[in-house]
Amino acid sequence: MHVDTKTVEQMLERMQTQLAPLCETDPDVLMIGIKTGGVLVGQALHKALGIQSELGELNISFYRDDFSTVGLHPVVGPSQLPNSVDNKHIILVDDVLSTGRTVRAAMNELFDYGRPARITLAVLVQRSGNELPIRADVFGESMQLDASEHIKLHTNPWSIEVGVKT
Repeated sequence: MHVDTKTVEQMLERMQTQLAPLCETDPDVLMIGIKTGGVLVGQALHKALGIQSELGELNISFYRDDFSTVGLHPVVGPSQLPNSVDNKHIILVDDVLSTGRTVRAAMNELFDYGRPARITLAVLVQRSGNELPIRADVFGESMQLDASEHIKLHTNPWSIEVGVKT
């Protein structure tokens, strides 16, 4: 399956529409993207929403519970958070929510930096196959996929490929 640029842009617009009221009621919100796909989605949303604080980037490599089996991906750099997360409303952004393990790792790392007042999870695609009880508050699209399928986000131009894991 292939999701074209126009459809991905519509997904981003849906997310923007859902996030706009949160940003209006809490102008001090921090948006943080999970590297790497979440940062790309976060950049588009951050710009569209006109969020004043810098977009944060979270590298969860050392926080993954499957680190021993997948290893460290050296192309992923360190986390860069714009401000203290203490008592802040964090919009945590990722490209795909699948098992929930990436989000769990991201929240573990965030709490090492401080104690947010609230975390809103925003993902471009929320797919089937959750292993942990984690669901997105905001999502562009929900997809029911077989366990053998994976999702790959492309940018410039935006597109999504759904294929069989190799």
